[in-house]
Amino acid sequence: MEKKTHSLKNNLLCTPDKRILWLSRTCEGSVHDKKIMDGQPLALPTGITLWQDTGFLGHIPENVTVKMPAKKPKGKDLTDDQKENNRKISSFRILVEHAIGGVKKCRIVKDRFRCRKFGFDDMVMLIACGLHNFRVTMSLCLKHI
Repeated sequence: MEKKTHSLKNNLLCTPDKRILWLSRTCEGSVHDKKIMDGQPLALPTGITLWQDTGFLGHIPENVTVKMPAKKPKGKDLTDDQKENNRKISSFRILVEHAIGGVKKCRIVKDRFRCRKFGFDDMVMLIACGLHNFRVTMSLCLKHI
C-alpha cells in the first residue's frame, strides 16, 4: 500500500516578466486557493488587470479588472468567442506557470518536505522565490549586454 504525501500549497502574484511580487503563507494542500486568498487579503493597486484561473471563482478585488477563462456550461459547448478569449488568457497565464517552474528549480520546494519546525516551510518557499527573482533579474540584465 502506497503512503500518501502531505502536500503544501502557496498562492503567488507575478508580473509578465515572471518576477514574483507576492507570496501567500504556506497552507495544507487540501485548502482551496480562494480560501487562502480570503484568509490573506491583498491590497492591489487601482486599475491593474488580474489574470486568475478558475480556482479563484468569486474572488473579485475592488478596482481591479479580472480576466478569468470561461467554464464550459454543463451539456453545452463554449462559443467561438469564448474559446478565443480562453486562448488569450491561457497564453498570458502560461507565464505564471513558467514562474512557478522557475521556483521549483529548488528541489526542496517540490520534494517531500520533512522539516516540522514552525515557519520553516514559509521561509524555504520565500528563499526559493527570491532565488527565482534573482535569476530573472540576472537574465534580463544579461540580455541588455
